Amino acid sequence: MTFTSGLAKLGLTAVLMLGTGGCLKAVLLKGQIKGTRDGSGAVNTLHDYEVARAAAFAGIAQIEGMHKLAPENTDALFMLTRAWSGVGFGFIEDEYELAYERGDELQAEYHLLRARAAFERGRFYGIELLGHQDPSGGFEAARRNDSTIRAWLKEYYTEPEQAEELLWVGYAWIGHVSQSKDVPEIVGELYVGAAMIERSVELDETVVYATGHTILGAYHARTAQAELDESKKHFDRALELNGGKFLATKLNLAKSYYCQKGDREAYERTLNEVLAAGDVLPEARLQNTIAKRRARRYLGNKIWQDECGFQK
Repeated sequence: MTFTSGLAKLGLTAVLMLGTGGCLKAVLLKGQIKGTRDGSGAVNTLHDYEVARAAAFAGIAQIEGMHKLAPENTDALFMLTRAWSGVGFGFIEDEYELAYERGDELQAEYHLLRARAAFERGRFYGIELLGHQDPSGGFEAARRNDSTIRAWLKEYYTEPEQAEELLWVGYAWIGHVSQSKDVPEIVGELYVGAAMIERSVELDETVVYATGHTILGAYHARTAQAELDESKKHFDRALELNGGKFLATKLNLAKSYYCQKGDREAYERTLNEVLAAGDVLPEARLQNTIAKRRARRYLGNKIWQDECGFQK
């Protein structure tokens, strides 16, 4: 090979490197996002609530940055949907409950709006994620009533692997409604989130320790006039699938079903079971820590029992 032909090949290589630089960065970023999603479950093994809280908010900032760089990446959209819903329930709602217990109305309202915004942001990213299943934008038209959203979900969500995606979008949707009870137009779309959770359960009822059944159990016990028999069926199925080791199921069983039934004895017994549980599910240690924190609150402060309407 002559010197000039060597230079030509080096020049061609340099041009190719310049041309593929953007692609290489995109590939590396995609791999980083995928790796972040694969490793994100590690935070669930933490036992320290405060450490987990700091890690969760820092993690959201990182994922938001990844989404900025790769707005079409579905792994990032999934993580943002899940993360904003998770911090909304696990940490911001906790701040609301503490302020509510203290009788600090201003702080309670502040944290209520924060929780609402967290679920709304999770729902926003969830809607983007749904759009990748139907690029035509059909979801917006489908959400107009119960029958159209159910038909859309059956058309575009057909595989068990899609169940977790629907679970988190539905959870964000229902959480947003739960924190917006004074906004009729938001409450009026509760059926959309419920349909997503139901479809998720149809595809794979075991996802995230049968959380779909737990959510539906709480949904069907949203008022004393709701479908309490249906609620109990979902809670029983969730407990059957997770063996009672995922303590959020028992927490919600007490706080929703037994509360609406007015069964104080079962309410207290179930919450005490949550508190008495050991490290029964290390891979969901954080969720169980949060459940114990709430159970202790609901047992220890009369304000929560008054909200259930228990007789003195």
